[in-house]
Order: sequence, then structure tokens, then C-alpha cells
Amino acid sequence: MRSAKYLFAIWAGVLIYVMLTLFFGASGVYAQYQLEKEYKKQEENIGNLGLVNRKLKDFVYFLMTDEDTLLVYAREQGYASSQERFVRIIGLGINQQNITNPGSVVIAAEPQYTPNWIFALISFCAALTILFSAAIFDLLKYLREG
Repeated sequence: MRSAKYLFAIWAGVLIYVMLTLFFGASGVYAQYQLEKEYKKQEENIGNLGLVNRKLKDFVYFLMTDEDTLLVYAREQGYASSQERFVRIIGLGINQQNITNPGSVVIAAEPQYTPNWIFALISFCAALTILFSAAIFDLLKYLREG
């Protein structure tokens, strides 16, 4: 029966290590949660980039097929045909729409986790504490009986 106390100390240390690793380790529940958040952020960014890509493709298509769109875009850029004259007022600038917005860069963050050596140290200290407590109680019991 006395050895069960000491085996319990080892078992408790292993259990603490496994639980800490399961929840807070590199492949733990918390790290998986962080990766899922990053995945959703990246999926949202891909969707936004798809919309920007669609707008740019439409814009290029209209520039290539519709002469009026090409003329309007050329005027927005400050060009005119040889038959036209225009007056440029300094200080007003060109009224352009920025249709060529390339989207934004979303850099994936690394998941935050606690290194395994910290878990090993915590579980080892817990097992030692239980082991020494059991040894002290056995020693006190021996001294009372003796």
C-alpha cells in the first residue's frame, strides 16, 4: 500500500504533463484555435482579393472593348485627343478613382504556445512535491508509532 503513494506521484506528474501539453503545447487545443482564426482571416483575405481581381478583369475588359471607357480613362489620366483642347487648373489635381487597389497583405501569425520543457519542469516539480509529501507523512507516521 505504501508503494501506491509513490506510484501515484509518478502518475500525477505524467498526467499533469499530458494535460498541459494537450491544452497548451505546440499541437494543443489553444494552438489549434489560433490556427483556425488565422485560417479564417486568410480565407476572408482570399475572398477580398477575388473581388479585386474580378473588378480589375472587368476594367481591363471594358478598356479593351469599349471605346468610351477608354476615352474616359485617358481623360482621367490627363490625356486628350488631337482635336481637343483643355485647360488644366493647377492645384485641383486629376480626379482619379483608384481602381487598381491590389488589396492588402495579410501575414499569418505563428501560433503562441509554451515549450514542452516548461511542462516537463512543472510536472516534475509536482511529482516531487507529491513524492516528498508522501515520504514525510510516512516518516511522521513511523515516528508516532515508534
